[in-house]
Amino acid sequence: MNIYKMKRKLKENLTEKRYIHSLNVMEEAVRLANRYGADVEKARIAGLLHDCAKNVGREKEDELIKKYGIETDEIQKHSHALMHSILGKYIAREEYGIYDEEILNAIYWHTTGRPGMTMLEKIIFVADFIEPGRDFDMAKKAREYAYKDLNRCIVMCADATIMYLLDSGKLIHPYTLETRNDAILALLRKSLD
Repeated sequence: MNIYKMKRKLKENLTEKRYIHSLNVMEEAVRLANRYGADVEKARIAGLLHDCAKNVGREKEDELIKKYGIETDEIQKHSHALMHSILGKYIAREEYGIYDEEILNAIYWHTTGRPGMTMLEKIIFVADFIEPGRDFDMAKKAREYAYKDLNRCIVMCADATIMYLLDSGKLIHPYTLETRNDAILALLRKSLD
């Protein structure tokens, strides 16, 4: 499926606001890929499709988890925000014909991140947070670092996510904490070089 067909299909399956966000993430991901020497086409596709499961209802979500045999942990089971990225990997493959594991993993990890992220995973994680439609203070601050130091930007994104979840009384997945720590360790290693 080419990018134009993907856009058309995605537009049919997302709210207008979510579709615009997806286009913004796609464009931001392309800019970041150009800056950091990553595969631009993979960034374009992963950015576009990162939220392809966002508007799946709870009932359909449960149905798809069973259909694809997805194993989840206790925290993921209680969070639609986490489940959409996990399901997104499977929907991108089954409904959009994406079989590239690097793209699928970037979709899967865009919400929590993970230690040892690939460059594409980092790009989608950051692009989702800093795209121009995000107008909260931490997104603006993170945007300043995104093109200077990707690991510093990841720390800022993870910090903001953790603070939001704490303030909201929501569960925090350990992957988000591990993502933060991994990025800080990368910064420390860099400072020792």
